[in-house]
Amino acid sequence: MRRRQLVRLAAASIAAPSLAAFAQGQGFPTKPIKLIIAFPAGGPTDITMRSLADNASKVLGQPVVVENKPGAGGTLPAQQLQTAQPDGYTLAQIPLGVFRLPYTTKITWDPVKDIAYVLNVTGYAFGMVVPADSPLNPGRLTYGSTGTLTSPHLTTELIAQKLGIQLQHIPYKGSADLSQAIVGGHIMAASDSTGFAPLVEAGKLRVLNTWGEKRLAKFPDAPTLKELGIDIVQNSPFGIGAPRGTPPAVIKRLHDGFKKAMEEPSYVQALARYDMLPMYMSSTGYAKFAQETFLKEKALIEKLGLAKPS
Repeated sequence: MRRRQLVRLAAASIAAPSLAAFAQGQGFPTKPIKLIIAFPAGGPTDITMRSLADNASKVLGQPVVVENKPGAGGTLPAQQLQTAQPDGYTLAQIPLGVFRLPYTTKITWDPVKDIAYVLNVTGYAFGMVVPADSPLNPGRLTYGSTGTLTSPHLTTELIAQKLGIQLQHIPYKGSADLSQAIVGGHIMAASDSTGFAPLVEAGKLRVLNTWGEKRLAKFPDAPTLKELGIDIVQNSPFGIGAPRGTPPAVIKRLHDGFKKAMEEPSYVQALARYDMLPMYMSSTGYAKFAQETFLKEKALIEKLGLAKPS
């Protein structure tokens, strides 16, 4: 009899943590969730992620509140995860710049190990634009991007390296500031996601090239880099992360809620404004992508000679 009681007690002690975690996921969320975005209000990232957040709010039954934290090459939201409680109520957009950070800056955390990856949601469509009346073609020029060590910055530097030309880079906090700068004549060209689309359609800017595998439907006359003889494709996937140690049941609840939010027509339509598409990766798939990208970005940083001194 005593042996049977001990077996039951052992089984209960093993099951208790699992049941507690399950219950935590089932009851989550009970208050608003904060989603930190890496770029300013009014740009393509902000507009599309607010659409996703609105949809997720309806699925999860609590508000998903967007907070903009631009600067530092899009890495501030991921840094904020390092001091946030691992309870699922603080989430962050994870741009590719996060995986470059340890190679260029001294930090005390690991982008692969110290973020719980929820899911990937989309990727940028990139290109380079100049004022509509500019005679400029790729060559020696001043250009702006959405920040130092962002994908637009590093890809443009890689293009310049392949072409054997020199560029003067001027960083901005996001697409809205960058658009104002090029329309105002402060820079000669801009490398960005397709947040520049409304200005092109209004006749104020002209697209020199785009960076995807194929031409963009919205700009059929703009060649890809590969068509120009430059073997580069850049679409920069990004998704949502949580603090390390967030319970798996909570991660699953977030994953399921945001995945359903991705499938809503309003989100797909918001992405289409910028030639972006839903780009889903599961929590496991996104974590694997993070590990692989971390290694690829090291090679890019070293190739461009931008690695921090050892």
